[in-house]
Amino acid sequence: MHNASSSGLIARSLRYPRVLTIAGSDSGGGAGIQADLKTFSALGCFGMSAITALTAQNTMGVRAIHPVPLDMLEAQIAAVVEDIGVDAVKIGMLHSSATVRSVAAALDRHGLKQVVFDPVMVATSGATLIDREAIAVLVDMMFPRALLITPNLDEAALLVGRPLASESDMEAAAQQLLTMGARAVLLKGGHLAGDQVSDLLLTPGAGPLWMRAPRLHSANTHGTGCTLSSAIASHLALGAALPEAVALARDYVRGALEAGAAVRTGEGSGPLNHGWQPVVTRTFAL
Repeated sequence: MHNASSSGLIARSLRYPRVLTIAGSDSGGGAGIQADLKTFSALGCFGMSAITALTAQNTMGVRAIHPVPLDMLEAQIAAVVEDIGVDAVKIGMLHSSATVRSVAAALDRHGLKQVVFDPVMVATSGATLIDREAIAVLVDMMFPRALLITPNLDEAALLVGRPLASESDMEAAAQQLLTMGARAVLLKGGHLAGDQVSDLLLTPGAGPLWMRAPRLHSANTHGTGCTLSSAIASHLALGAALPEAVALARDYVRGALEAGAAVRTGEGSGPLNHGWQPVVTRTFAL
């Protein structure tokens, strides 16, 4: 039997920071699994995927959605966890109650803890992508299992059952989401009117942490939410505490928005420039 040194192979004593995305595929490359993997790579992480649904889409919108069978979704998660391992998880599009239950069971089965959940429930057009039954299951099963949830204003409004039109509304909604079982909430305020974008991070036992920045004007915003949640998961995998991971992820997204603002990709809402400041893939000692 040959060991690494006798066979001339380099001893494998390092590992990458490993991030798994459980989400839908975007054939246009700007959001979903594709945006997640680009973000992981740009921030120096090794990305893996478990696809919940295939979509036929581009910058103009979604043409078709094909759900992945649940046994295949579960097999994807098991395959990467059992062989490669996972340091953090980003969860995006869960299009049905059955999918939510399947993913929640997989998180428990494999002991996956550092989970960032982006509850994709409202399309850019304003159309609701999930029914009330699925929302109830999502709250019950995903909120307690996620380290952080990252709803935008429309998604938070759907979850709490009322419109949100001000920062005080945002704070009340974030507090309500904690009482509904969320362990921490990053409520994104980009849909509020004004020249400033205000995001709110709220965790139990801590005061509200407001993060404000001047609004960036760009037609290329497709995949912004996917990218932010993936960047947070990446920084968690790299060892950052939650508030630091959120702050670093926001900086990355702002840079990607700025770098992609003048680029034309398709006829509609184009993607961010995920590779605006790439980092060499990090390694940790085994």
